[in-house]
Order: sequence, then C-alpha cells, then structure tokens
Amino acid sequence: MSSDYLSIAPNLTQNRNPFNYEKVEQVSRDFATSWLSEEQIKQQLNLVDDDSQDNYIYDLELATRMIIEDFLGMSIFPTQYRVYYGNPGVTGMAATLNLPETTQGTTGVTINSVGYWNGSVPSVFVPMTSNTYQYDPTGNQIIVTSFPSNISTQVANPIVVVYTTARSPYANYLNIQQAGLLLLTHLYNNRSDTTVDKMKKIPFGVEQILRPYKPLVM
Repeated sequence: MSSDYLSIAPNLTQNRNPFNYEKVEQVSRDFATSWLSEEQIKQQLNLVDDDSQDNYIYDLELATRMIIEDFLGMSIFPTQYRVYYGNPGVTGMAATLNLPETTQGTTGVTINSVGYWNGSVPSVFVPMTSNTYQYDPTGNQIIVTSFPSNISTQVANPIVVVYTTARSPYANYLNIQQAGLLLLTHLYNNRSDTTVDKMKKIPFGVEQILRPYKPLVM
C-alpha cells in the first residue's frame, strides 16, 4: 500500500477518523412506544378529563419525540442503522469502523451484523463471524481484528455494518422531557406554518434546554 494512499484515505490502522464511514441509512425506528405520558401531556395542555383528542395527542407525542431525536442526533428509543465503508486497503491487520450515531454506556449499541462484498464477479455479500470484531464503547467504533484479502475493489462501499442503538438515558431526564412538553405545546397550539401575528421564541425554550446534550460536530 503506497504512502500516497495513506495521505488521502482514512488511516484506519493508526488514528481514529470520526468520518471514515461513507454512507448511513436509517433502517428502522420505534414508532409505537410513548415517551411522554398521557398524564404529563394532559396536564401540560390543561386537558385533564378530556379524552376527545387522544388520537391527535398520541400522534403529536410521537412527532415531538422524533423531532427531539433528530435535533440531538441520537435516538431516545432504539433505532437501527446501516452504515457503509470503503475498502480499507489493509489485510491481516486490525482496523476500526466508526459509528455515526450511538447512545451512552457499554450497552448503548448492539452490533447486528458486519459483512463485506467480496471480489467475485458478480460480487457476493459475505457476513463476518462475531468473533472477528467487537464494539468499543470508548470510541463509538467497531474494532475488526483482521480484514480478509478478497474485499471487492469494484463495489463503491463494500463493507456494511448494521447496528441498533439502545434506549438513551436522556429519555428519563426531566429537563429533556420538559423540552418535549414545550415543543408539543407549540405543535398543539400552532397547526399551520403561517401566522398573522409576529411570534417570538421564549427566553428559555426548547433549543436552549436541549443544546447542552447535542454532541459537538468537529
């Protein structure tokens, strides 16, 4: 492997590059589990003993949670991703595959599968056995002990990882739940994207509450 390649490609064997994945897709997401309780919402909206809008409130609660997850860049409830990586150009050596979205803690991620498209024509997808890789929670990455020599050089991103994030501890933080209630109230009270009045953000609103928990992008 030439030194020119190392100077322009992610150096998987020495320094962790947080951007060494090429593409990420969201495979599945929890669209069923409630985050904010019905009691919390009805107290917030002053709808105690009013069941006439339960279906609408259920949809708003789900939308609220998804908006906050997207803002934070992490899942409150389990979410599955598929990530693609280029050919690392190394064989018989350990390398790392960085994961774009994770939750905290050693059980924050479940690695569902790691595999690669091989050099056959046509190329065949080959799953790797679980004893050839491990999750490193200290770096939000997968350590592959050794890449095979027959990874395709014709497929753009031949290495594929599927993983699932766990429920985040943020789900239980009262201040983040309060941000959810503020956002839900806004969605409930403002059912159009236009207004005849000039609206103002409150001084300590949703973004201000959530910003300390939003990861910095370097």
